[in-house]
Amino acid sequence: MTETTTLLIAEAEERRGRKNARLRRSAQRPRAGRAGIAIRTVIAAVVALIVVFPLYWMIVVAFSPRGEVFEPGLRFWPSTFTLENFAKVFDRFPVMEWFGNSLVIGTFVTAITVVVNLLAGYAFARLRFRGSNVVFLLALATMMIPVQAIMVAQFKLVSGLGIYGSYWGVIFPAAATAFGVFLARQFFLGIPDEVIEAARIDGAGQIRIFVQVVLPLCKPLVAVLTLLTLMGSWNDFAWPLIALKDNELFTLPIGLLFLKNQTAPDYNAIMALALISVLPMVLLFIFFQRYFVQGFARSGIK
Repeated sequence: MTETTTLLIAEAEERRGRKNARLRRSAQRPRAGRAGIAIRTVIAAVVALIVVFPLYWMIVVAFSPRGEVFEPGLRFWPSTFTLENFAKVFDRFPVMEWFGNSLVIGTFVTAITVVVNLLAGYAFARLRFRGSNVVFLLALATMMIPVQAIMVAQFKLVSGLGIYGSYWGVIFPAAATAFGVFLARQFFLGIPDEVIEAARIDGAGQIRIFVQVVLPLCKPLVAVLTLLTLMGSWNDFAWPLIALKDNELFTLPIGLLFLKNQTAPDYNAIMALALISVLPMVLLFIFFQRYFVQGFARSGIK
């Protein structure tokens, strides 16, 4: 009886010890999880501050009086909030013409590029033809060629077509991008085959399947392609500088260079014009960031 009682007591203590150990582990897990979340939050906040600070500094300089940027010390807020720099830029330079030129070129480049990338990506993902993989790999290989290496060939092509010095001389060379085709192909590969097969059984052709079945599922992809293409065209500097010869057709990046090369550069005015140039893209990204993230996530690109 004594031995039995001793064994029962030992088993009870062992069970109690195991239970306490489980309780300690369960209590430690939330603390470890909260600590990890806190560390990741701090790291994300620091990275966000590093990324946002140049934009914030641009805003501070743009709304500060001229010459304050050269004063000793670092100011995190304008001593006097002023719109003088913006008024000076609009009075002395054709900012609205530059803005309109950037808008026209960016709109046409984006529309043509998105359509071409979608059609090419669908063809590589869903159509089977001889040499498709080779053609796709060749298209991807062009991403390794620097843009500067093909500018001479682009210039000869644009001059031969008779569109040098016009909007179309900037628009046509940017009519498609290898990365956009790759992104579209990866997205279309993620669409279930059953959806397309069901439409094909119903008698739909390739064009009808693409327009009525595939495109409605591609809102995130279209948002990503639109944002990337518009931002690239809006900020493009080298090729518009070569392809445009009239001051009336200059875009905002070229206007920034024109303003910077003045005899006595006004850095407050330069920052004001830079803010005018950057603000539309920032607002566009804020409004469509949900689709932007979804497009990359569903394309399988990490």
